Formats: sequence, structure tokens, C-alpha cells
Amino acid sequence: MDQERLILFTGHFGSGKTEIAVNYAIKSAQSGQKTILVDLDIVNPFFRSTEVKDKLEECGIKVISPNFAVTTVDIPSLPAEIYSVFADKSSKVIFDVGGDETGARALGQYFPYFRQEHYRMYYVINIRRPLSSTAEDIISMMQEVEQKSRLKVTHLINNTNLSYETEIHDIIEGQAIIEQVSKSVNIPIEWTAGVSELLDRLPENIGCKLFPIEIYMKPPWQQLPQGKPFRAQN
Repeated sequence: MDQERLILFTGHFGSGKTEIAVNYAIKSAQSGQKTILVDLDIVNPFFRSTEVKDKLEECGIKVISPNFAVTTVDIPSLPAEIYSVFADKSSKVIFDVGGDETGARALGQYFPYFRQEHYRMYYVINIRRPLSSTAEDIISMMQEVEQKSRLKVTHLINNTNLSYETEIHDIIEGQAIIEQVSKSVNIPIEWTAGVSELLDRLPENIGCKLFPIEIYMKPPWQQLPQGKPFRAQN
């Protein structure tokens, strides 16, 4: 695992950064490290790490989330408990951050604490999602997050996928575009992420380390008992 104690995952809508944050937290806990996951994704209604809180807690991971994260409240209220993670130097702390202006501003509240300690900030990229299909779009979105949060992205992650329809060529095409991003902004690609059955089929010269993941995050319509249709709530 990374040497830095504070690990941040951000990325544009649909990047899969929450899935990676959850997997990273579980791997950290399984290594014997005291682990905390802070859910700062205050926008996405379906893919917050809080939705798998039970699984995380089974692994011994403490989850800190906005007070509205499991309700229908629209205005976030970030708990004061978040400040405690900067004082507890014995814990590895993973931040799941919304990759838009709102999420970046939420993260920026803690800028004075991050600048006092080394951190690692991953920007997760899925070129199969809107506003993420070109190097120019990716760089624009990433720099907006940096500007609003006042923190710098340190590493990139290729998480190109089409959910269960993902093919090898999707990942390879994603890698090519993210390499363009890496060269333009001088930020290294740390991992290519994906399920093991796909990663095992990638060419050996993919250009970075592989990060195999399990799929924990599922939208509500995939979690309902069979035969019970999904109905949107008013």
C-alpha cells in the first residue's frame, strides 16, 4: 500500500472512483492497517461508499459520511468527526471525493490540514463517460477539481469501463488517452484498474501497475429482490 497516510480518490461522474476507494480501503484493512473511509461524495445519489457501509465495517473499517448520506436530504452536513482523522496519526485515511465543484469545495474545507501532511490524490478516469473522452476534457475537469479544492492531483488511474459490457479494447483505448494526459500535465499513471478476468488478458506492456477490484457498488435497481420493480421516490 502507499506510504502516505492520507489517500484521496476523485474523478468525474461515472469514473468509478468510489468503487476503487472502497476496494483500496478493504485491501488496507486486510493488510492489518487501521483504516478509516471518509465519504465526501455529497452529490451522487446511487454510488456513495456509504451504501456499502455494512461490508466496510465487517472488514473493520470505520466509515465517516455526511449526515444526509443515507437519507433524501439535499443539503449536505459534513460531520465534525472528519477533523479527528487528521489528529489520529495511527490510521490510514481514504477520502472518497465527488469529482465536481461541490465535491471539490467540500474537500477544500480541509486544505489547512492536508498541507501539513503528505497526501496522495488519485484522479480516476473512465474515458467511456461524458466529458472524459478526450485528453483535453479530462485535463479541464481535473484542473477544476484542483482549483476548487486547492489540492494537487499526484497520480492518475485508468478505470475505463462500460460496467459489465467492458472489453479489453476499452481499457487499452483508455490507457492511450490517459497517457496523453499524463504527458501533458506531468502526472504519472499509477494503476490500470478492473476486474481480474479482464486485467489478466491485458498485454504485459500496458505501462503501469494493475489494480484488481471486486464489484461492491451497485445501483438500487440491481439490488432489488427478483420480481420487485424499481420505483423512483418523489
